Amino acid sequence: MTRARMAIAIALAAIFTVATAGVASAQGGAQGIIRIVIPFAPAGSADVLARVLQQPLQQELKQTIIIENRAGAAGNIGTNEVARARPDGLTLLITTSAFVVNPALYKNLPYNFAKDFAPIGLLPVAPNVFAVNPKQGGINSVADLIARAKADPGKLNYASPGNGTTPQLTMELFKIKTGAGITNIPYGGGGPATQALMSGTVDVLSTALPGAQGQIRSGTMKGIALTAAERWPTLPDVPTFKELGYPDIDLSTEHFLLAPAGTPPDLVERIGKAVLAVLARDEVKTRIVELGFLPVADGPEAAKARIAKDVAYYTDLVAKRRSRRSSKFVWHCVNAVSDLSPSCPAPVVGGLAPAPALERARNPPSFGKQKVRRRSRCKRPS
Repeated sequence: MTRARMAIAIALAAIFTVATAGVASAQGGAQGIIRIVIPFAPAGSADVLARVLQQPLQQELKQTIIIENRAGAAGNIGTNEVARARPDGLTLLITTSAFVVNPALYKNLPYNFAKDFAPIGLLPVAPNVFAVNPKQGGINSVADLIARAKADPGKLNYASPGNGTTPQLTMELFKIKTGAGITNIPYGGGGPATQALMSGTVDVLSTALPGAQGQIRSGTMKGIALTAAERWPTLPDVPTFKELGYPDIDLSTEHFLLAPAGTPPDLVERIGKAVLAVLARDEVKTRIVELGFLPVADGPEAAKARIAKDVAYYTDLVAKRRSRRSSKFVWHCVNAVSDLSPSCPAPVVGGLAPAPALERARNPPSFGKQKVRRRSRCKRPS
């Protein structure tokens, strides 16, 4: 073969490769391994959900899916990583309600929730649960917890998946409702928080149900209250806050599937449809409920609307509360704990109500070289 003919053959091969790649892309979307980033440590609700979806979603998309945990900074490290990823449909984010709370908590987020992401879908929701370690003794019910906390103010502590997560907000709301003084010890996800209770490091755990249900069912942990509307079918001995006389303590942990902004709409639609198809399978719905999730789901537009309304709600609420500084505030000065107000009505989007009012966030962390002024102490308003 002469050099001229070889050059022509190479050129034709290149054209054929590009053409077939274009056809494959048009027919099936992005080709390659999909990486789903979880911005929290393993064994939390987002991680559990991602691993339930992994295998059936691979079948729907006909692509390999891997899961990577990028925990830290209340989910902001992993979230920022996805925000900066190539918008090719191969890097996705499964996150929790922290995504809609963090813009109200932190002034210097390294990403923009509205501009840096393309929502793909609303994923199943998980109720939150309070649990104790039966080996530690002394606390076997919510009544015991309140009595102990009031008898020894400031002595008890609890593990949460992190500041700004709905399990943390649930406990803070509980503290306001009951007057119990319990200190927050934030961890980088539900998994580490659960381990802290198991090891006896903390007195109480507040976390999303999927990360704790196995231990509660086995008896290694004791569930004392749940934020569900009714008792969970696999945990019939765990009462709800509603039946205990606290109907306003009803926060749940939401989950969202997101892609980097700029991801082609056809890829967003393709992935979104595949996820909804997976969640419609009977065996998947059964497994979802067994693990502690409510099997609800919706597409890109519903996810976008829900995120926008939730973030706007929290951002506006925090700004108003910062300006008012009324004597009704409950001031929590440990571990950047947030103030809550159960009296504020919550907007309802798509049939699901977001967390009750987040009034105030203190001591936001800094990212990169940006510095945030930190308050050295808190003063009660006169």
